[in-house]
Amino acid sequence: MKSFLKILIASVFITLCFYFLFFLFSKITSISTDEKSTKIKENIEYGLNLDNYSVLRDTIRFGDSFGEILIDNNLTYPQIYKIVEKIKDSFDVRWLTAGKPYTILSSKDSIAKPQYFIYQPNLLNYVLIDFSNFDSIRAVNKKKPFKIVKKSTSGIINSSLSETMDQNGLPWELINQLSDIYAWTVDFTRIKKGDRFKIIYNERYIEDTILVGIKSIDAAFFEHNNEELYAFNFTTDSLKKTAEFYDESGNSLQRTFLKSPLRFSNISSRYNLKRRIAYYGNKVRPHKGTDFAAPTGTAIMATADGRVVKSSYTRGNGYYVKIQHNDRYSTQYLHMQKNGRIKQGKYVKQGEVIGRIGMTGNTSGPHVCYRFWKNGRQVDPFKQKLPPGKPVPKKLKSNFDNMIIPFKESLDEINYN
Repeated sequence: MKSFLKILIASVFITLCFYFLFFLFSKITSISTDEKSTKIKENIEYGLNLDNYSVLRDTIRFGDSFGEILIDNNLTYPQIYKIVEKIKDSFDVRWLTAGKPYTILSSKDSIAKPQYFIYQPNLLNYVLIDFSNFDSIRAVNKKKPFKIVKKSTSGIINSSLSETMDQNGLPWELINQLSDIYAWTVDFTRIKKGDRFKIIYNERYIEDTILVGIKSIDAAFFEHNNEELYAFNFTTDSLKKTAEFYDESGNSLQRTFLKSPLRFSNISSRYNLKRRIAYYGNKVRPHKGTDFAAPTGTAIMATADGRVVKSSYTRGNGYYVKIQHNDRYSTQYLHMQKNGRIKQGKYVKQGEVIGRIGMTGNTSGPHVCYRFWKNGRQVDPFKQKLPPGKPVPKKLKSNFDNMIIPFKESLDEINYN
């Protein structure tokens, strides 16, 4: 009897152990499965789960068209026409450029009907054309998720600003932004060896490591002719997001007129009433303009807001544009190319392209002759005291003063490369 009880107790104990181990194993397996399921990441791109679609990635080839691409992917001409008509106010399909990537997302069924067309004009931006529902076709311009990385740099100029920054491995986008900041206050045609700069700026990165451009410059310092010029990016209208650059006292760096009608150039001849001109046999002929030399086709900008009162041609001037800025000032731009000039009567903004460098009229090389009138008389633009832009509003001055403190300290701590 005792042996039977021992056997029974042992059997019950073994059974309980078995069930306990089975339960424990099941629980562990369940937890492991749950953990695996939570670790499975959805394949999200362009705001869509790509696992739900058949994905085709390709590149626009020379001669490709939006219609031909979609015809090859099971859409009909009437369907394509409807898509183009619906999105024409948001995106012109003729803008597709050879060499740019595109993606087509189609249904995973046997029909494999395209539902989305994504075009990427650059690494950051893309156009999502959604025709998954033909009753609500749309095109949306979007940006890929990106992160901002704050950077700083500096340099000592050896020849020109652009060459020095380029030699330092800095992107042209940053070079252009810096030149735009000081376009009103620094004559870049007179940059000297030994002039120096420092910049605090923001870069955009996608996927953590891919640089997709410069977002903005926060602060800069430029030393030219032993004059120290600070520049701080400050927003004066949060609703309009209006941001301008001001010096450490809150004065705007912007002026009524740009120093030059070209972004980068050399002055080949200055305003000179006693100049001898080789083209006219070295005779003394007053030169009432400033010649900016640059390659043919270089963009010419309006140096200030105004109305185009002339866009014409004469034998001496070649093709030219004249802008009336107000009742006191007007400017003229000579020797342009025939094509691409701004039309007479149009109102232009400062920095707007009004034409391109040519060799029309009496000229021995590609340049723009920039002429400047004050009160109806031609004068040297570099000797004029031009009106400044508006300073930081008084109600925002304390905010500005507090904002620039850490940026100025950071600029001062940057060593020159």
